[in-house]
Amino acid sequence: MRLQTVSIFVDDQQRALDFYTGRLGFVVAADVPLGEHRWLTVVDPAHPEGTQLSLEPKGHPAVVPFTEALAADGIPFLVLGVDDVQAEYERLLALGETFTQPPTTMGPVIVAVLDDTCGNLLQLAQWVG
Repeated sequence: MRLQTVSIFVDDQQRALDFYTGRLGFVVAADVPLGEHRWLTVVDPAHPEGTQLSLEPKGHPAVVPFTEALAADGIPFLVLGVDDVQAEYERLLALGETFTQPPTTMGPVIVAVLDDTCGNLLQLAQWVG
């Protein structure tokens, strides 16, 4: 058994696609029209057979209060591993992205929290031992 696809709920699929590919460097794994929405997944280009991230529309009534509560409490929806949190922080700040937490050492990791522009907070994490 392996983790195949994980969903993140987004306000706008196209804006999410632009952010996750253009800013974070993921590539499209699937883009299938499904009426008003799409089955839209992205993946790490270094691991195209790896776990896909589904950019899921916020259509279900439970999703909006759930994601709004997480964001209001400053809780990231998911964690993205990076080799150098400080470098990613500086790169994304230079592109105009918003962080709610700068790089911070927390035991064996350095983390920063980023707004994905689509209703979610993402934690960038670097394992330092």
